[in-house]
Amino acid sequence: MLFILSMCIYMFNAPADDYDHQYYEKGLSFNKDHNREEQVNKDHVEPVITQQGNQLRIDFIEPITGKINFMRPSDKTMDKTFTLNSGISKSADLNLQGMAKGPWQLTLEWESGHKAYLYHKEVFVK
Repeated sequence: MLFILSMCIYMFNAPADDYDHQYYEKGLSFNKDHNREEQVNKDHVEPVITQQGNQLRIDFIEPITGKINFMRPSDKTMDKTFTLNSGISKSADLNLQGMAKGPWQLTLEWESGHKAYLYHKEVFVK
């Protein structure tokens, strides 16, 4: 009797459903993202990222428009997103003043020459 009672208590405290209801949509999104990552390698357009003081400079092969996500591995609340628009130049500058020093995961999403690209890079803000 004690065993049955403990199993009932365990079952009622278990999570309701671990099934991901967005599985199919996430699969489609994964393929889209993977294709954009592969396009970076195929077109040899990997951006060059340098930091000088409080400025982060991203150099591209051609002018671009897009966005960059800064994700802090230790604290999700510190994540930030900036828009990128190089105009007629081939580089974009970002002011890092006020950002915490340490490791950040960068995700760059941009379009250039009617093609979409996705690039991930880990940087250390000094």
